[in-house]
Amino acid sequence: MAEHGEPEIPETVATYLRLRGLKPSSKNWKRKKRIVDDENAPFTPGRDPGSLGDVLAKLTRDAGWEAALSREDLVLQWAELAGPDTAKHSEPVSLEGGMLTVKCDSTAWAKNLQYMRAVIITEIGRRYPEAGVENIRFVGPDVPSWKWGPRVAPGRGPRDTYG
Repeated sequence: MAEHGEPEIPETVATYLRLRGLKPSSKNWKRKKRIVDDENAPFTPGRDPGSLGDVLAKLTRDAGWEAALSREDLVLQWAELAGPDTAKHSEPVSLEGGMLTVKCDSTAWAKNLQYMRAVIITEIGRRYPEAGVENIRFVGPDVPSWKWGPRVAPGRGPRDTYG
């Protein structure tokens, strides 16, 4: 309790000052009234924390990573997109200029997947619209190259060697 008209000092402040060996001053220890900014006040509507997914989606959108991440998802989830049997015999190898190139184990698999091209493109467009896939090219296994080394003589390749 304050004596002789002095303002009352909060107990916590008085205890602190006593422990420090200081005398409480005659300052006005009344708490200052805070100016409440309604926009940033806690527990107001709209101040609830967002989900981590929403924060990451905003970050990828603001940084311009949507297309790159969508292309990565397409490659990583090829088995789910094309089916497990098809994925055993094919894999996406490049995506340039809207053309997705898929390498197959055999020319037979490449030909069969060409028949399914419209279905696969539709599914890619539905699942990964930001990837920018406009067309698909299915290729078979590579043929052996007869050109080795830094210098290559022009010619017909193995026909010159074998006759």
